[in-house]
Amino acid sequence: MNKSGILSVKILTMAVASAAILAGSGCATSSLLDDGPRSSTTSTTKQVLVEDQLVAFGRPAQPLANMPSNSAVIVGEKHSYVLTQGGTEMVKLLTTLTPQNIQVDNDMNFYSANDGYFQGEMKMSYAKLKDEFKRSDYQFFLQNGGTDCTSASDTRINAQRFCFKVPIKGAIYPQVSNLSMIQSNYKALSKPYAVTIYGQSKTTQTQRSGTNAAQKLVLLPFALAFDVVTLPIQLLDAL
Repeated sequence: MNKSGILSVKILTMAVASAAILAGSGCATSSLLDDGPRSSTTSTTKQVLVEDQLVAFGRPAQPLANMPSNSAVIVGEKHSYVLTQGGTEMVKLLTTLTPQNIQVDNDMNFYSANDGYFQGEMKMSYAKLKDEFKRSDYQFFLQNGGTDCTSASDTRINAQRFCFKVPIKGAIYPQVSNLSMIQSNYKALSKPYAVTIYGQSKTTQTQRSGTNAAQKLVLLPFALAFDVVTLPIQLLDAL
C-alpha cells in the first residue's frame, strides 16, 4: 500500500474515533439532563383538623389574656372557639333580637393554618310575622347589615325574614371549664350543629407524600380553659 493509501486509512480511523467520542459525550449529556429535577404535580387537599358539635354561644366569664374584652365564644363539646373578630356583632345579634326567632343558616366550617387561629363566616336569619315587627327592628337591621331574605314559605304565612352574614376570626381554646354545668342546666339544641376546623395539605404526585395536617390540632401557647357565660340562643328548641 502506498503512502497516500496509508494516510487515507489513518484519517478514516480518526474520524470514526471522533464520532464515537462525540456519541459518547452526547449520551453523557443526555444522562445528565435526565438526572436533573423532574417536574411534579402538586395538589392541595382539604383536611379536617377537628370535628365538633355546637353546645352554646357565650362570653368568657373573665377577660382572656391577648383577647378582646368583648369576645364571643362558640362553645363546642371538644373545644372553645373564641372570636377575635365578629364577636361584637354576634353578641349584639344574640342579645338584641328575640332569641326564638333567630336561626343559624350554615354549618360552621372554619379554616385554620393549624396555628391556633381560624376564620370563616356565620350566617344567621331572623324571622317574625310582619305585624310583630316594630320600627326599632327595621332600624336595627339597617344599622347592622340585615338584608331582606323573605322566602316564599315565609310569605305564605305573612312573615318576613332578614339575613345577616358575619365574617369571623378567632382562636381555638380547650373545652370550657363549666361545660358539664351548661349541658345539665340548659336544653340541648333541637338538631346537632357541626363545628368543623379544616386545613390544607399539599401532596406531590412523584413522591406521593405530604404533610398530614389532620395529625394534630395546634392550640395557642396561652390557650387555657375558662368559664363561659352563655347567651340566650342556647335555650332554643327550634334553632
